[in-house]
Amino acid sequence: MNIKEIRIDYFRGSGPGGQHRNTSETGVRITHLPTGLVVTATESRSRHQNLQKAMARLEEKLAARLRKRRPRIATRPGKGAIAHRLDAKRKQGDKKRRRKLVDD
Repeated sequence: MNIKEIRIDYFRGSGPGGQHRNTSETGVRITHLPTGLVVTATESRSRHQNLQKAMARLEEKLAARLRKRRPRIATRPGKGAIAHRLDAKRKQGDKKRRRKLVDD
């Protein structure tokens, strides 16, 4: 990852934290320009710690994008699942049949 590929913005983190949090811009937002990924960190009152956390999150997200997904192997339902589904369908059909008017 090249330093020219990212944009770092600092902002005031919202939420609880009192006077210190409301006056200093310790929140960090990093944007990876080629991919458009955005990560933020506002947990700490330290800008330096938040920057480190945001960089770690960005690296994690970029690594996840590069990771290949294993293809799904199509499987058939087992005998028990088939029997359960057919039993549920049979019960539903019986319920509907019982709703019909009965001739006396």
